[in-house]
Amino acid sequence: MIGQSLLVLHIAAGSIALLTAILALATAKGGANHVRVGRVYAISMTVIFLTAVPLAMLGTDIFLLLIAVFSFYLVFAGWRFARNRRGHPRPVDWAAVGIMGLTGLGMWGYGAVLGTQGDSQWVTMVVFGTLAGALALADGQFYRLMAGGRSRAGKMRIQRHLSNMLAGTIATVTAVLVVNVDFNPVWVPWILPTVVMTPLITWWNIRIAKGSRVPVRI
Repeated sequence: MIGQSLLVLHIAAGSIALLTAILALATAKGGANHVRVGRVYAISMTVIFLTAVPLAMLGTDIFLLLIAVFSFYLVFAGWRFARNRRGHPRPVDWAAVGIMGLTGLGMWGYGAVLGTQGDSQWVTMVVFGTLAGALALADGQFYRLMAGGRSRAGKMRIQRHLSNMLAGTIATVTAVLVVNVDFNPVWVPWILPTVVMTPLITWWNIRIAKGSRVPVRI
């Protein structure tokens, strides 16, 4: 009964997250509508995480647990980059980066286990583990620069915000695709949104680096 209730809440939050993610992409960045939609998106993703963890534990599903932590970090870090305009890291920021790094290592380790069992989902774990490690390093580097006072937050903060939030959007789209599409091998729908949307993240970062104004506040 508890598991069923959690699942219903999880699915409802996922639906809201998908809708608000699309709206956030469609609205002017930094505008009032973007801010409001972004808040709802962040809350929805938090609910997804809070329901996914007990669901994973009830089902002893290590795969789901790792994905839940990975996805939640993206939105949490994206929210922190938007809120923390000066860029000075707090203990919670360092802790989050550390957890993300450990999650990446956990994904690689679990991927190795799946590979020895002949489960093709080892591909998903390796790809997501690599992304987790890369994002943790990028976010940690940003915080190191800010903590050392050697750089201003400016464009880098906006780049980190957009990179994490767009990656969170990829996670949301991935969940919907995985639930609704059967494909062989099974790892394809897990990886496809990342392959398709990563160029958008790269393009947006280049645009910001060249000086395009994309104000961000939440």
